[in-house]
Amino acid sequence: MRLWDRTAIRAFFVPGGVLVLGVAFLVYSGWLTIAAPAINFLYYCSIFGGMLLAWRFHSSRSFLSLILILIAQQAAVSTLGGPHFLTTLRVVSILLPVNFVLIAFMHERGFNLEAVAPVCIFLSVETLAGAVILGGASGGRPSALVSARHAPQPVPLSHYAGYLFAAAMVLLLLRFFYTRKPLDSAFVWSLFAIALAMRNQETVATSMLYWTAAAAVVAVSIVENSYLLAYHDELTGLPSRRAFNEATLRLRHPYSVAVVDIDHFKRFNDTFGHDTGDQVLRLVASNLAQVSAGGQAYRCGGEEFNILFPGKSVGEVVDSLEHLRQRIEKSEFRLRGNDRRQLPRGAERRSQRSRRSSKADVIRQLTREKDTAALSVTVSIGVANSSERSVFEAVVKAADKALYKAKENGRNRLETALPIFRSSRSKAAGIA
Repeated sequence: MRLWDRTAIRAFFVPGGVLVLGVAFLVYSGWLTIAAPAINFLYYCSIFGGMLLAWRFHSSRSFLSLILILIAQQAAVSTLGGPHFLTTLRVVSILLPVNFVLIAFMHERGFNLEAVAPVCIFLSVETLAGAVILGGASGGRPSALVSARHAPQPVPLSHYAGYLFAAAMVLLLLRFFYTRKPLDSAFVWSLFAIALAMRNQETVATSMLYWTAAAAVVAVSIVENSYLLAYHDELTGLPSRRAFNEATLRLRHPYSVAVVDIDHFKRFNDTFGHDTGDQVLRLVASNLAQVSAGGQAYRCGGEEFNILFPGKSVGEVVDSLEHLRQRIEKSEFRLRGNDRRQLPRGAERRSQRSRRSSKADVIRQLTREKDTAALSVTVSIGVANSSERSVFEAVVKAADKALYKAKENGRNRLETALPIFRSSRSKAAGIA
């Protein structure tokens, strides 16, 4: 999987980056004029609405991050204009990025008391310890939203606080590239919004807008994650059959459909185990995600993938598909140690070697084995395009026949179907 491709860029910037950068642009341009009570209302809607979504969708990390944002924001505004403001701001600027990283790297165990209670207790102890260190709250607290003329003078954060925020964002960014999940992207943008909020504490309305954006990013990521679960395959990251079915409803002539099948996938599972089979699926999917000619790949079940090419004929996509097939053929991967079949050692292994030799020979013929742990995969592809009177089911059926022809002709090849389909009741087209 490439570190930075089109899919990763979109997942990183949408929706968190768009939201935070949009708020920053509106703030610095002066176009955003919202009354203080409205900002306050939006903030608490984002916090408590996000908590409700986290509870409903069983996301303990989202819930805990929103709790952390609420505690940090309340700690900052409760001492605003008071003698403890500077100390509070600096304490928060140190503890918040550290806690954010700890929550982000937690293993998601769902929303239950066992997952949430220990972290909530830890955050409560931190808050109480901070209150004791600061000598408690003073009697005359200003309101959470005070007018700009009563706000304190700009207070620059210490250099080490800035380094902590930067280091935390780098760690969160690396985690996102590893997982490619909306919540991990949201953690990066939420922490960035918090940094902007703390740099703008002297302008209370601006600071609250950034606090609101930080909470809203986490809340929106819960919805985005639910969408991905419904419309994307969790193993490969490609759009799923549901997304494929919806995409076909928008197709209009001309278009092409390619059906891709991994050669001898069952043999991989039987010989090396299902973990290796999952590696094979991810390898193929990562290449399919980079298909050119305007194609979009989908995982429609098992080892079968479909690619839609809106507005393209077979002649316009065949070179792209052939390049894709060759790239997959050359993309080898190494078996992980815990994915390999456990072989007996010593005399027992030697006694079983002859019985295993035939199966090993078959696998060597099916894959190019670079060494004892390096394998490459091949795929067979069938492609067909629509005509003015064709229906989608007929086009897919023709692509399937082309795929079967590719397998009959030795696999690891591309076959095209004849491009003329008269109606759904006509017989499937022949193979070119």
